Amino acid sequence: MMNAPSSNPCVDDLSPSPAPTQTPSHGLVETTRSAWLAVGSIAVGTFAMVSTEFMPIGLLTDIARGLNVSDGTAGLMVTMPGVLAAFAGPALIVASGKLDRRTVLIALTTLLIASNLLAAFAPNFATMLVARLLLGLCVGGFWTFAPAAATQLVPDASKARAMSLVLAGVSAATVLGVPAGSFLGTLFGWRASFAVTGALAAFVLVVQLWLLPAIPPVRAIGARDLLTPLTRRMAQVGLLAVLFFIAGHFAAYTYLKPLLQQVFGLAPNAVSTLLLVYGAVGFIGTFVGGSLVARSVRGTTLLAALMLATALLLSTMIGSGFVPGAVVVFIWGVAFGLIPVALTGWMMEAVPDAPEAGQALLVSGFQVAIASGALIGGLTVDNFGISSAMVLSGVLVLIAALIVGTLGRARGGAPLAAIPE
Repeated sequence: MMNAPSSNPCVDDLSPSPAPTQTPSHGLVETTRSAWLAVGSIAVGTFAMVSTEFMPIGLLTDIARGLNVSDGTAGLMVTMPGVLAAFAGPALIVASGKLDRRTVLIALTTLLIASNLLAAFAPNFATMLVARLLLGLCVGGFWTFAPAAATQLVPDASKARAMSLVLAGVSAATVLGVPAGSFLGTLFGWRASFAVTGALAAFVLVVQLWLLPAIPPVRAIGARDLLTPLTRRMAQVGLLAVLFFIAGHFAAYTYLKPLLQQVFGLAPNAVSTLLLVYGAVGFIGTFVGGSLVARSVRGTTLLAALMLATALLLSTMIGSGFVPGAVVVFIWGVAFGLIPVALTGWMMEAVPDAPEAGQALLVSGFQVAIASGALIGGLTVDNFGISSAMVLSGVLVLIAALIVGTLGRARGGAPLAAIPE
């Protein structure tokens, strides 16, 4: 507000001008376009990162065979990046200090390129694990820095939309990135999948070098500052809800395909169709979530939790067949799209003076909840069956909804657009 006059030379210059509004409006359009292209480059980087993160899921047996390890050992390619990401987010936010976030994002994109290329040319499994550990740093770093950086690039009223665009990379990677990687692996070998993703990351790097402006942090975050979210009631509520919300989701999501096959009795082609639908509606849900979060973070989080719990519990009582399966997948997919936007928005609203510290702890909470949920889900499926896992997951998510609906009343739920720079 204080520097507004100096940012518009036509206001300061008192000499007459034949068309004083033409140049500023044109400049504003160009600035806005550049800002959204910069946000888009971060979003595509997120797409490349998530595609790389989940690439081994569709190529696991091929990679295991190519590097002479068992399928169980090859599974470390998925678990190790997640474990490291849980620690990388807080560590990187402290290590970055007052470093320009443009530099940080470019460094993370460069690291993503290195991870993909190292994986593409890995001569043995040990090298592959090094590549995946580099990816773990990227995952922790991107989730910590990208949402906050994107919201700094646009006006206040567009913050939620910018955040939803960046987080849409998750859904887009689910719909396009992971299946495309699997398809490329089938045609040209698993190494080609990593090479192509690395090339995409290289394109993102060029665009970011071109378009990203300086993004100074609000302030440097020290190790003690990481405790700040733990002293804020709304951040405490958000982190507690995340543990139940995400654990419940992944305890069930890990077994979505077997659910469609065994409980709904669907053929492989029908399963593939519904998995594609799941990702597509999740992609749409992410953008819908951006608009909803701008109105009420708490309301959007509660809606996502209730929708997810409904889908999980409904899956055990709606019957079998394609239509019941499609209903469950549709509700679940939309909830999936709302989840990252709602929870990210919650933490940014809860800690507006240290958003990156909030995101760092959110990343850690996500990773802990994912690991816990997968473990709980696996034990439940092995001992009691898939339907029991869905019920347990639904109960966990309902607990998250209860936390949000009761403890979340501590703050009125100001819209994300009202968060100060």
